[in-house]
Amino acid sequence: MTDKKYFDLHVTGIGYLGRAREVPVRRGEPFLALEINALHGAADQVEYTRFDCRVTGGEAQMLVRRFMPRINDRDAKVLVGFRLGDLYPDVFTYQTGEKAGQTGVSLKARLLKIHWIKVNGEWVYTAEASEEGTTIPEPETASTGAVAQVAEDEGSPLPVTDAEDDLSAYLPEEVELSKDDPDFLSKKEQLKASGYRFDGTRKVWRLPAVA
Repeated sequence: MTDKKYFDLHVTGIGYLGRAREVPVRRGEPFLALEINALHGAADQVEYTRFDCRVTGGEAQMLVRRFMPRINDRDAKVLVGFRLGDLYPDVFTYQTGEKAGQTGVSLKARLLKIHWIKVNGEWVYTAEASEEGTTIPEPETASTGAVAQVAEDEGSPLPVTDAEDDLSAYLPEEVELSKDDPDFLSKKEQLKASGYRFDGTRKVWRLPAVA
């Protein structure tokens, strides 16, 4: 009998971690999960795609548990280079809020690898090499190129920005967001994830560094 062959689909990018937790299972061992708000688009108009991930890579599990307090700290920004696998959509129905009764779609995946971690702009972890032997870019030589992509070479980590405070150097100082915007809630969360804080006097969202 010949061995089965499989086709892998991996997604490589950078994003902010959140909601790290142990998920209990009624009949089985609990598993580690978190959310990744992956960045994509132009640096001055960053967009986000959220992945609900089960952490399956052994090293990734160790890192998530190690930095879990920072990941769940609303005042901390934990930015990582990651690789996901087994991506699939999960259809659900909103139970509460303005969208109660509406159908939503969540992107599920397995977190296989964390290439590097920055907490509030400071490097706290960089893998020595990928599984295929590709060297991980060092902070001083990292590119400021694209921020998200589907990996053509699953072993090559995504180039990262070398700005002092993650992407702050490329983001606008102020952003206006109307409550009449149909995507108000999601855009609000995106702004908060990028470090913006609401200025009640000017009625705009501002980066703390320029507030």
